[in-house]
Amino acid sequence: MKKPVRLLSVGAFTLDTILRVETLPVHQGKFIATDGVQIASGMATSAACAARRLGAAVSLWASAGDDAVGDRLVAEIEAEGVDCSLVRRVPGARSALAAILVDAHGERIIVPFYDKRAQADPEILPVADLSAFDAVLVDVRWPGAAALALAAARAIGRPAILDADTAPLEVLERLLPLASHIVASESAARIVCGQALDPETACADLASRTDAFVAVTGGAAGSWWFDRPAQSVRHVAAPRIKAVDTLAAGDVFHGAFAVALAEAMPVEQALRFASAAAALKCLRFGGRLGAPDRAETLAMMAAHWPAD
Repeated sequence: MKKPVRLLSVGAFTLDTILRVETLPVHQGKFIATDGVQIASGMATSAACAARRLGAAVSLWASAGDDAVGDRLVAEIEAEGVDCSLVRRVPGARSALAAILVDAHGERIIVPFYDKRAQADPEILPVADLSAFDAVLVDVRWPGAAALALAAARAIGRPAILDADTAPLEVLERLLPLASHIVASESAARIVCGQALDPETACADLASRTDAFVAVTGGAAGSWWFDRPAQSVRHVAAPRIKAVDTLAAGDVFHGAFAVALAEAMPVEQALRFASAAAALKCLRFGGRLGAPDRAETLAMMAAHWPAD
């Protein structure tokens, strides 16, 4: 049996309270949820769990308080099979929380809380060297750790993958030059490019600012990536599904993409693998709990791209 690839996922670690409502509120009041769940999550954490379900061996480097919430977070993610031995526990700090509403169409509102003490920049990597990992994936929620991990991974030729999501411009500008692979949301691409661009144009603009691989994700519209040899933007369509819950779909996409890169899949195949995993996640309520396994993901790929 082939040895699984090893990934390091770096960033957000939160306790999410997810409530399903018919419509997202547009005014103050009380609203009755039709479903609800409370889970350990966060961008990098959800990506780590997704990658684990897809067959990778995954370690999480995140930061939490030394409180009961932090104990719960670690226990839940360890139960998913993710190594949490690198998780930093900060004395006196509070672990991160998020309140999330998901409507009948799968769209959501996210309100996170991060204690600045828990998010303080680390001074060094938690491991002496990253050569044991086949790829490193970081998000934008713990920038100091992300910068250390990206720089160290790229220095030894490992894929250094940035999940570039909505964040202050200074955070994005700090991390973009360190990554070997950038997979950005439309909103992040627009923050960096400074214009209300369509995803295809934003992808080309972002690619002109870096030597890294660049892709821009557009949810149900698919993803766009810059083909440097051809000097053109290419598109990967997303499988057509009726979304139940889009929460963590981007995290699942990034986790799957990191697995595919670590396994040396061709880039377009890697994006299809990620798109299939994200689409399957959207069919299930509960954020990262809807992440699929490898067999489901490969079946979705075969159904959506049968000629390949």
